[in-house]
Amino acid sequence: MNDNSHAGLAKNLEEILASPSYRTAYEDVDLFKRDELRHIRLEVELLKPELVQQDEDIVSTIVVFGSARTPDLAEAQKALMHAQLVFEKSPDDESGAELRRAEKRMEHAGYYEQARELGRIVSSTCQLDGRCEYVVVTGGGPGIMEAANRGAYEVGAKSIGLNITLPFEQKPNPYISPELCFQFRYFAARKMHFLMRAKALVAFPGGFGTMDELFEALTLIQTRKMKRIPVVLVGKAFWDRIINFDAFVEEGVISPEDLKLFHIVETAQHVWDVIAQYYMDEIEPEHPRTVEF
Repeated sequence: MNDNSHAGLAKNLEEILASPSYRTAYEDVDLFKRDELRHIRLEVELLKPELVQQDEDIVSTIVVFGSARTPDLAEAQKALMHAQLVFEKSPDDESGAELRRAEKRMEHAGYYEQARELGRIVSSTCQLDGRCEYVVVTGGGPGIMEAANRGAYEVGAKSIGLNITLPFEQKPNPYISPELCFQFRYFAARKMHFLMRAKALVAFPGGFGTMDELFEALTLIQTRKMKRIPVVLVGKAFWDRIINFDAFVEEGVISPEDLKLFHIVETAQHVWDVIAQYYMDEIEPEHPRTVEF
């Protein structure tokens, strides 16, 4: 039997006010975590960054992809010196393999510096008089992503980071504009935001994530699901070794014309030259959106 005393009713009222069912729906975090509301989470995750970027007057972006494992020059030099000392003291297979990896990281540190320079060139050229054109956007993590955001930061410009929640912790790099750093749960919503305002896509050497984003963008352009934008790959030696693009044509799975969907260059300045020339010759000045909904 229920307690109808004053104390009993007061306790019941406390339980009512504390009950999850009494929370307003938009404040009920546990509700939004249910599987049945996945479509709502996707919708909100797509909408929030869009509204923020509208508020911040972000008109267009340049997307920069690349490995999260690429160190800056100072870090690479330190790791190489350590690997050399270990190998000299104990020259076995394990230390030899680590030395070769350190030498490769040292080589790739050059890509970090080029991504950093690209962030500087693009941001100092385009973010003038308060305009937010060609804003650098990255996946928000370390490595090449950090380098591109860092270049923008060093010239006092805005840049965007689209971070993703992963089983292992990934904090945003410290060079992203705080008001433009977003955290995503769903890769699908994040992928859309990479391309919604993109005027160009630049891919530095990277792993599965870089390849995923690169080939998805090339597929969207090839199938005309999005308007064509410059796609620029940095580091001919890397791309020639990792992907035999000509073999796609030889096997008959793409057309020779598809090889014209991208450029391979060596330096940040060359990247910017390709992008600037493309928009000078082929595209109207304003295309804030390039992806269909």
